[in-house]
Amino acid sequence: MSLVSLAGLWEGRNRTRVLACSGALLTGIAFVDWRTEPYFSLGFLYLFPIMLIARFLPRWAIVLVALFCAALSQLFSSLDPSDALIRFGFEALALAGCGLFVAELIRNRKLTQEAEERLRVLVETSPAAIVTIDEQGFIERANHAAAELVAPPGGDLVGQPIAAFLPELHHALRKEEGPQFRTSMQCQGHRGNGEAFLAEVWFSTYKEGVAPKLAAIIADVTEERGAVNSHSAVAASADRSNLNPRELGVLRLLVQGFANKEIASRIEISESAVKNTLQQLFAKTEVRTRSQLVRVALEQYRDML
Repeated sequence: MSLVSLAGLWEGRNRTRVLACSGALLTGIAFVDWRTEPYFSLGFLYLFPIMLIARFLPRWAIVLVALFCAALSQLFSSLDPSDALIRFGFEALALAGCGLFVAELIRNRKLTQEAEERLRVLVETSPAAIVTIDEQGFIERANHAAAELVAPPGGDLVGQPIAAFLPELHHALRKEEGPQFRTSMQCQGHRGNGEAFLAEVWFSTYKEGVAPKLAAIIADVTEERGAVNSHSAVAASADRSNLNPRELGVLRLLVQGFANKEIASRIEISESAVKNTLQQLFAKTEVRTRSQLVRVALEQYRDML
């Protein structure tokens, strides 16, 4: 029986019932072991009641139960009594170790579930639009604010391709091996009814197992930055300029979210040289801010990065 299938049994409301059943099981095993003493030993079966009670007992109590079960096993064992003490030690160690291991697994799983639930509530009640995107570019999770922002057909964002609403964010998903990064950008967004808006996006990449994923907070800044909206459309359609190796290196680290000082350290140039290179990149890409430069980099230079 797996830990997942036992999750309901190990809930706090079942404490008395599980402890009673475990006591009955332990008694039953001891009785059968006593009746079969001349033929074979059933001491290994004591693992099961210990695993059941591991969720509800403190560590010292688990060890005491393991010692008691190991003593019962040796009491009804048909093996050579001269080695009983050694067998008792190894069996007690095995039973206690198994019980403590299961207890820690259950406690860690409970803590993880509580943290996930707190995070889910925080995301769902947040006034900011929050989405997570899987490795295929489809929206995996989205809160109510995100659905209100982009107004998808049918009203449900989960399972929809992010490219339909924020194409540049789809390009930011890193399927290839590389360092994870966090940054922000402005880009053109599209609502479900075809209406365009200027989006300010803060996002970070991460991995769940080996699968690359992305989490983003999205805001509509059309009214606040209408001038930037028109400039973004021009920049997106412009031909990309040629970049020299230093500019490309600085741009690559900028997209990964590093500050000027960190960039200078990594490519072994001065911080002032980084600032000069950024000014050259601003001029070549016709943008004025770092977030706009990151957006242009993801749109026009992704294959070079």
